[in-house]
Amino acid sequence: MTGSIRTLISQEQIQARVAELGAQIRAEFGEEPVTLVAVLKGSFLFVADLVRAIPGEVRVEFLGVASYHGGTSSTGVVQLTLDLRHGIEDQNVILVEDIVDTGLTIDYLVRMLKVRGPRALRVATLLDKPDNREVEVELDYVGFTIPDEFVVGYGLDLGELYRNLPYVAVYAP
Repeated sequence: MTGSIRTLISQEQIQARVAELGAQIRAEFGEEPVTLVAVLKGSFLFVADLVRAIPGEVRVEFLGVASYHGGTSSTGVVQLTLDLRHGIEDQNVILVEDIVDTGLTIDYLVRMLKVRGPRALRVATLLDKPDNREVEVELDYVGFTIPDEFVVGYGLDLGELYRNLPYVAVYAP
């Protein structure tokens, strides 16, 4: 894919903010265990760093969803591609997303997880793009608020490419 990329958020900025989010999460839950539910594939790098930034007992679960289907904009249709392997009943759950754009995916996932009976359910996202919001959603932990531009890197992709960048970049065709 030909296009240009320009750094939006550096690797150093990401690492500093992830450390702050980890401390914020631990401060909220004290010594209680937390379960991070990572939304694949995009959040895999964020959750890997976040889990190491939260001291104490932390579990990790994975959910797979698809809503972009290889393009640069959400289709609006959320498809569950992988469900949790273990229950989350009576657990402190933090849903970990790479980016909240339209809000449709996170809204769907929050409603789906609430019926499973977690003690607490919070949402952490590396990136928040509020200008594109179609559904209002509550975000408890936000790494960075970004403008309405298509971004790649640090787990985010375009056609499965660019996930390996250690920073977040704006992609222009």
